[in-house]
Amino acid sequence: MGVRYFSELTNLGILMEEVGEVARIMTRSYGDQSYKPGDDSSDLGDELADVFFVVCCLANQTGVDLTQAIKKNLEKKTLRDKDRHRNNPKLL
Repeated sequence: MGVRYFSELTNLGILMEEVGEVARIMTRSYGDQSYKPGDDSSDLGDELADVFFVVCCLANQTGVDLTQAIKKNLEKKTLRDKDRHRNNPKLL
């Protein structure tokens, strides 16, 4: 018998922790905050992978076909936003 997942709510809490770690790196690397001395050893790619892993776990344990959901979501955004951002003066 293999090791089971944490409960869905526990995985939700873990996801929030991982997103917080991504936010910490982003605000210090690209925002106005700075790292404390000796506290700059953060790997954004690793933290993003942690977020993705927990999202995959949640999808599996709740029966969501993540591949299909992503395809559907991209189609929705493509149709909805095909001209929206092209005509946004902030992005020119």
